[in-house]
Amino acid sequence: MPSFATDVPALLLRLDPNPYHHGTLGAARSLGRAGVEVHALVGSRIGAVGRTRFLHRVHTAAPAAGPGGAPTDAELEGALLAASEAIGRPAVLVPLDDRGAIGAARLAPRLAGRYLLPPVAPLLPARLADKAELSAVCARAEVAHPATVLPGSAREAAHAATELGLPAVAKWSRPWLLPPGLRSTALVRSPQEAARLYERTAEAGSALLLQRRLPDAPGADWFFHGYAAEGGRFLVGGAGRKERSWPPRTGLTAVGTWLPCPAVQEAAARLAAALDYRGILDLDFRLDPVTGVHHLVDFNPRPGAQFRLFTDRSGLDVVRAQHLHLTGRAVPEPRGGPGRVFVVENYALLSALLGPRAGGHTPAAAWRGSVERAWFAADDPLPFAAMAAGWLGRCLARGARPAALRERLRTGSAGTTRGPAASAALPATAGPAHPAPGPQGSQHTEPTPHTERRNPCTTS
Repeated sequence: MPSFATDVPALLLRLDPNPYHHGTLGAARSLGRAGVEVHALVGSRIGAVGRTRFLHRVHTAAPAAGPGGAPTDAELEGALLAASEAIGRPAVLVPLDDRGAIGAARLAPRLAGRYLLPPVAPLLPARLADKAELSAVCARAEVAHPATVLPGSAREAAHAATELGLPAVAKWSRPWLLPPGLRSTALVRSPQEAARLYERTAEAGSALLLQRRLPDAPGADWFFHGYAAEGGRFLVGGAGRKERSWPPRTGLTAVGTWLPCPAVQEAAARLAAALDYRGILDLDFRLDPVTGVHHLVDFNPRPGAQFRLFTDRSGLDVVRAQHLHLTGRAVPEPRGGPGRVFVVENYALLSALLGPRAGGHTPAAAWRGSVERAWFAADDPLPFAAMAAGWLGRCLARGARPAALRERLRTGSAGTTRGPAASAALPATAGPAHPAPGPQGSQHTEPTPHTERRNPCTTS
């Protein structure tokens, strides 16, 4: 294991209200096992994650007054400064959702001396997490991105959905602002549905965009996690394939495998270098089986919930890399890791029982000795027990309404997927391979130019 500055604590920042956020648990375990004192600042109850023995203290922010329940910059600054006072010395700050990453970057100059943060441009995380900005970012970096339309009215939304090919992907550009009941990503199957969704723009708090849906295929959904230093140079990083998701095809990773993928890795490196990105990132890609090109569909300027998949033989991952780098310690060259499997027990069970496979074939050998479980750990069993008890209680409560439960399970909507956790791995009917131009008055981007060779990663 690398030598850590164990006198420098870490503060995990999570503003999303999800009480079952296994990424927070993974970060607490990763740093806690390295001897780092771990604190957490949460915008609501900590949930099952609070049972981990690796969490020194939980700090709770005051109720937020910002849009979508998000704290304003002033509220977030106050909460961070109060946590800093309680911790008593400078700490490495690790945001675990988009709201936290965006706010921390904006506040970085005001947090100097209290927190250690990667020197990313203050407004860059907000641009990258905004899905309406991503097309232009990809174009400049020559990274492929699906054809996207930003309609200016309900009529334009209806026309754009038809021109892109139905069903089309609908996304809210700033999902961290969404109120309960609106999903960040959905399929629209008719022009009328697109128009009705556009009419909820004021409620959503950000713009609606429509996107050509890339054809579904086994092994089409990929992701990349990395930690970048100056010049966008990755100190650690890896590509993985989504094997199962929950909700099916539109949700977060339930089972994933670390697999080398030159096209994904090269696209990630090109994008980080073009942006001079600093810090942790989580990128989502979808392979177009017709062209063999991986398209970037999401940029998350923080760790993804499955980041522990990318842990080498010495225990190095992106969160540990950030702590080492920001405390002036050397980040060693990663050693081994591809072939590991990450399993989120609760979502994997639901996906296996009720959903189709999202990916290709997970090698049987990978399941023998190199499986990273999101919740269960022999040295820290209580979070798994708390999660299982909470989920059992939810299932029993829904069991009192069997008809509603059966419908939710049939449609794969047993949980509400909000914010950036919702990927663009979407269901199966393909739209046209080359969409027509968008409607007059709307913003439209053709598929972004790319330089990848047609060399798709192995999907068998």
